[in-house]
Amino acid sequence: MKRSSTLLFSSSSSLRLRHRLLALALAACGTTAAMAHGDMVPQAVDTSSLPQLGEKWLESNPYDKASPARKEALRIGSSAYNQNCARCHGLEALSGGIAPDLRKFDEDCSGLADAAKKAACYKEMDDFYLGTVRRGRTRDGRVYMPPFEGTLTQEAIWSIRSYLEDRRDSTK
Repeated sequence: MKRSSTLLFSSSSSLRLRHRLLALALAACGTTAAMAHGDMVPQAVDTSSLPQLGEKWLESNPYDKASPARKEALRIGSSAYNQNCARCHGLEALSGGIAPDLRKFDEDCSGLADAAKKAACYKEMDDFYLGTVRRGRTRDGRVYMPPFEGTLTQEAIWSIRSYLEDRRDSTK
């Protein structure tokens, strides 16, 4: 009888240990998932098929709808977005609520009737977009978006902007 109680104790201890290890493993997975937002490494993008823009950062998107490079910029922008932005901003720019919905980024501008005000609004949004992507966003010492300057070229950043404009226009 003593022998069977020892076996019972052993298997029960082993079972408790397994449950504790499983609980610890599940907790670790949950912590990893919770810390994932803002914890990504920017990925470089091949933009060699686009017209190169030079060292000086442009103030507005050179791959606008009138650009002959627009189609290629959209192809590259889609890939670049999925590699670098989708984790927080959602696949195909459909935000899941973690970060802003980038399809609605310049939504206020599109409703302006005055052409000069509309142009000024889009220019302001381009400035904000470029600054945010290049330098990232930090609040209270917490990184909400990593800086992409040095990893993404301006060709890649403007291609992503073209992709987001295209996604915005496709929702109307």
